[in-house]
Amino acid sequence: MTRPDVLFARQEVILRTIRDWIAGTGESPSFRQIGKRVGPSSTSSVAYRLGRLEACGLISRTGHRRRSCRLSI
Repeated sequence: MTRPDVLFARQEVILRTIRDWIAGTGESPSFRQIGKRVGPSSTSSVAYRLGRLEACGLISRTGHRRRSCRLSI
């Protein structure tokens, strides 16, 4: 899948959350931390959304660790 020209609002919020968290703490947020920031989301919903962002090439994840997100943009 290629990088989209336009992101959905929730995708923008998740990307901003990851960017801000990494800038503030030096590590990526956990699924639960992302869910708390973007609204009432289950960890499986966050995992799905991260998978979609990864498929678009906007983030990359290494392994199965919960804090393995890296911004690709």
